[in-house]
Amino acid sequence: MSKPGAIRNLRERVIQTLWFELLGLALVTPPFAYFSGSTAGDSFMLLVVLSIVVTLWSGLYNTAFDLVELRLTGRVASDRPHRWRVLHTIGLETSAVLLTWPLVVAFTPLGWRQALFADIGLTLAYVAYGYVFHLAFDRLRPVHGESPSPR
Repeated sequence: MSKPGAIRNLRERVIQTLWFELLGLALVTPPFAYFSGSTAGDSFMLLVVLSIVVTLWSGLYNTAFDLVELRLTGRVASDRPHRWRVLHTIGLETSAVLLTWPLVVAFTPLGWRQALFADIGLTLAYVAYGYVFHLAFDRLRPVHGESPSPR
């Protein structure tokens, strides 16, 4: 059982983030290459760059979301209900599009509009994947221990 006031420590957050990005990269690279008209190698390299950008952003976003949720509800991430999981995932992926869209334009043969659709496609794939991944991760590795209480 998780303790009130606990959030994931840095080690757990790094494990969560790395697994999320590695599995996502393996799932998304082949269809992205096919639909973007880029080579598999170019698609892989772009998606690695996007993964790094989103990994950095994800760690910041997830920690902030967990702290806000803890302050508002007194609930830890592993006890998060469905509605909050949906809000968490949509917020993360929407903000990620704003960070990655210009990179898709810069490193593919796609124009702004096509790149937006490609990025939205990536985002929709990651929304579904993110929900399933985080639900599974929270079940396999629930939050334990104490963390600094919110002030």
